[in-house]
Amino acid sequence: MDVQEPKTYEVRTYGCQMNVHDSERLSGLLEGAGYVRAPEGSDGDADVVVFNTCAVRENADNRLYGNLGRLAPMKTKRPGMQIAVGGCLAQKDRDTIVKKAPWVDVVFGTHNIGKLPVLLERARVQEEAQVEIAESLEAFPSTLPTRRESAYAAWVSISVGCNNTCTFCIVPALRGKEKDRRTGDILAEIEALVGEGVSEITLLGQNVNAYGSDIGDREAFSKLLRACGQIEGLERVRFTSPHPRDFTDDVIAAMAETPNVMPQLHMPLQSGSDPVLKAMRRSYRQDRYLGIIEKVRAAIPHAAITTDIIVGFPGETEEDFEQTMHVAREARFSAAFTFQYSKRPGTPAATMEDQVPKEVVQARYERLVALQEQISWDENKKQVGRTLELMVAEGEGRKDGATHRLSGRAPDNRLVHFTKPDQEVRPGDVVTVEVTYAAPHHLLAEGAVLDVRRTRAGDAWEKRNAAEAPKPAGVMLGLPKIGAPEPLPVATGSGCGCD
Repeated sequence: MDVQEPKTYEVRTYGCQMNVHDSERLSGLLEGAGYVRAPEGSDGDADVVVFNTCAVRENADNRLYGNLGRLAPMKTKRPGMQIAVGGCLAQKDRDTIVKKAPWVDVVFGTHNIGKLPVLLERARVQEEAQVEIAESLEAFPSTLPTRRESAYAAWVSISVGCNNTCTFCIVPALRGKEKDRRTGDILAEIEALVGEGVSEITLLGQNVNAYGSDIGDREAFSKLLRACGQIEGLERVRFTSPHPRDFTDDVIAAMAETPNVMPQLHMPLQSGSDPVLKAMRRSYRQDRYLGIIEKVRAAIPHAAITTDIIVGFPGETEEDFEQTMHVAREARFSAAFTFQYSKRPGTPAATMEDQVPKEVVQARYERLVALQEQISWDENKKQVGRTLELMVAEGEGRKDGATHRLSGRAPDNRLVHFTKPDQEVRPGDVVTVEVTYAAPHHLLAEGAVLDVRRTRAGDAWEKRNAAEAPKPAGVMLGLPKIGAPEPLPVATGSGCGCD
């Protein structure tokens, strides 16, 4: 009797860290339904291909339809192959997708990702496309099965949606109003993860420090950080992305006083100009923003602060742009993720007058990037001579094989490439090194490793990789990003500049 091979799946993810986390859920749902991950590099050669889309770029739809078009002939040659489209673009475009790409089998939204296996089966049986877009959240994503990308680091979602009305951002319209998760459920998930070997978690929310708005507790987020500090075995806690409006002194105190909360902060600026911030409907001004930075540095002197900046927002003058440059000089960001403004369909900013000419935006963007490159390099040079504990990362150093190095993340999330020691070191283990060289985007520790600490996280990585063959494909991101949790690269905002 022939044994039927299990069906394979591939998930392609574009956009923000929310989508990365949702894709982990989609993978978990599919594996729970009996599918297996397609080998890395399958490039559409799977029984089910899922696109988890982003809608915040001006040409996001063109990119999606281009990718769908490339799969059409593959589907023709492969009977039974199915294609599903989910995420923010699916939530926005709905029926348009199957009209433009009638070979798509399933379209689902941001609120009903749990329905994917059912919709795939329904499409197979009925032999017609299934379009199901829920208008409100059906189940908090963290209640769904998951197939996490990392054995030693994990996202933990604490809220979904956003109550802000930034004029450049379409996310609230697609993700809905903010909905907070119960603190007990969050802590229970973290404890379970730590029990499995995870040693680093990133608390995730569209506006993470607004947590508690559902119950009217403005200190709920700082209380959550402190509670994370009580979880034995949890070595590193990070969070993204906060909003300056909701960033309160109790959060700074909790960061400074909770040992496993890392000295790292991603604080989206977007613009240093008060008139532009007002036009963006950002409920803070330059003085407020710089005041937060000053307080954080006073409480956590070695904190690495990163940001998002949009250049060329409608109506931005040269004077407005110079104010952004001023804030960059004052704040001394370790990194800034800069975006040239582009129209987000469906946002108020897309129809504003005084759209800045492309060539002006480009010139300003290049000036800002040049300034920030120098600042990042200067700030990294201050790390030379410091002794740092690194959590060894997987896949962070593209040249590690050729240079005989490994890579890891410092507590402040800086990327450090270090000399490979004689003894075995696994992702999730912790090494102690001395920084010897600084570049704008990374550090080097060229001397001998001072100490190697084998960890339960490293054990978990080793166990997982021994059980998995072939190695699962990685999530492909289409925008500047935070990244999949295993490397935990330098944090950005949501990837869409909407925080």
